[in-house]
Amino acid sequence: MEYLSQSSFILSLVVGLLVGAAAGLLGSFMVLKRMSLVGDALTHVALPGVALGLLFGFNPFFGAFGFLALAVLAIWRIGETTRLPTETIVGIFFALSLAVGILLTPELELLEALFGDISKTQIYDGLFAISGSIIVFLVMKKIFKKFMLAVISEDIARSAGVSVDKINLLFLFLVALIVALGVRVVGTLLMGALVIIPAAAAKNFSRTMAGYVFLSIVFGILSVGAGLFLAKILNLPPGPMIVLASVIPFLVSLSAIKR
Repeated sequence: MEYLSQSSFILSLVVGLLVGAAAGLLGSFMVLKRMSLVGDALTHVALPGVALGLLFGFNPFFGAFGFLALAVLAIWRIGETTRLPTETIVGIFFALSLAVGILLTPELELLEALFGDISKTQIYDGLFAISGSIIVFLVMKKIFKKFMLAVISEDIARSAGVSVDKINLLFLFLVALIVALGVRVVGTLLMGALVIIPAAAAKNFSRTMAGYVFLSIVFGILSVGAGLFLAKILNLPPGPMIVLASVIPFLVSLSAIKR
């Protein structure tokens, strides 16, 4: 079985690099906000939407983003009314979505839903990736100062007139967008790794905030690029290879902590 043909490789690479860059950017802030496990669990919420897309023959992106958007709104609303920790609410949605998604996903497409299949990338996937990645970068640039203030201290941010709840909700929507885009790249089970691992590696190397965010983006790009090249050369599934490639910078970064 050939996982990446020559014709699909270039388009897959373009889509993967854009998603990797945006995932690295968002991941850098998720690590700062100590939301790594939340981000990983949130990626699994996309599974029922992906399952519906595979079942009824429409683009899994729309199903994934639809379910993620509804989940984000529900998580935000429940958090506002009950004051339960975000990770607790996300954990509930994670378990529910995983159960429903596995029941809905056709058996033949289950591996594709869980681990992705970037070889099926089409032109419109490239357009979605370009548009979604640009949206992520533009929105994060616009809210950067307010969001960073909220990361440092939500109380200080509120006293400065920042609507912390709305900023957090907007950030979660951006995470939902990039997770939906990444479903084709590495699947619902592994997308959390693409968001978190490059950022974790960058944090070990970095000494400044600007350097940290920049390295997170770079490692996200390198993870996807290296993973796809390895998958092409070794004829192995791209999703797991991308995640394995992302671990290499993290392992190297451990030496930076000792220094």
